[in-house]
Amino acid sequence: MQVDAVVLDIDGVLVEVSESYRRAIVESIDHVYGETIDREAVQPFKDAGGFNNDWELTYAAALYVLATREGLHQEVAEFTDRVAEAGGGLEAAKQVVSDLPSVSQARIRDQWDTDRLHDVFQALYLGSDLYRELEGGEPPVETEGYIHDEPVLVDPETLETLRDRYHVGVLTGRPAAEADIALDRVGLDVADEHRFTMDDWEEGKPHPHALTTLAERFDADRTAFAGDTLDDVRTARNADEDDAGRVYYGIGVLTGGLTGEEGRRKYTEVGADAVVEDVNELPELLE
Repeated sequence: MQVDAVVLDIDGVLVEVSESYRRAIVESIDHVYGETIDREAVQPFKDAGGFNNDWELTYAAALYVLATREGLHQEVAEFTDRVAEAGGGLEAAKQVVSDLPSVSQARIRDQWDTDRLHDVFQALYLGSDLYRELEGGEPPVETEGYIHDEPVLVDPETLETLRDRYHVGVLTGRPAAEADIALDRVGLDVADEHRFTMDDWEEGKPHPHALTTLAERFDADRTAFAGDTLDDVRTARNADEDDAGRVYYGIGVLTGGLTGEEGRRKYTEVGADAVVEDVNELPELLE
């Protein structure tokens, strides 16, 4: 796997987010509706695809909670399997719920408040001070912010080795300001033209545009993309298909929601070129 460039996801690769983003997903729904999904249920939504944006995952999970109140008799796994079959993402979740009677659908629409879910999510994740700074206005809840509970997963030596050997870029579903905070925490300085955040493109992963654009900017013939979700690997596979003049490798990292042998199996099924226990194995893998 001889590469010219390495592109890194942030969440679950450079920093641990089970007590930040994933906690915010679960608790935002509970705050707004008084009940929620289990923390473990976040991963089936991720595996369904199309949920690179954690706000949209929150909206879809809230939709599931409201639908169960209206007679949807499905476990999370069955619901997310149907979401995957419908193409993944929020629109697919809405399509699954559309099987309910029209009266139930109307009641769900009346209660489904994505603006409030977004505001609560950001308040829980950022904390009151950062919410005022980044979002503007007063937060709906006063908190310290889960953003401070994101342990660093990458060693300084790993970053130094990667930057010495390769072009290094970042491809993340985070908003730019939140990406800055995480990158500062891990000590990775990436030029704006060598990263893509939520603010830089509309499609989101697994669309290949961001990855192929980074490879083009690096003038890299071979690019490895390391991420912690199936959509990260699918992004590399889609880039490889879309950009015939370059080679792309998808590397699954087992420090996010996908772990152990089950995580390895799922990565392999979607075409991962390699699976590593954590990002610190990359230099040896790519050497």
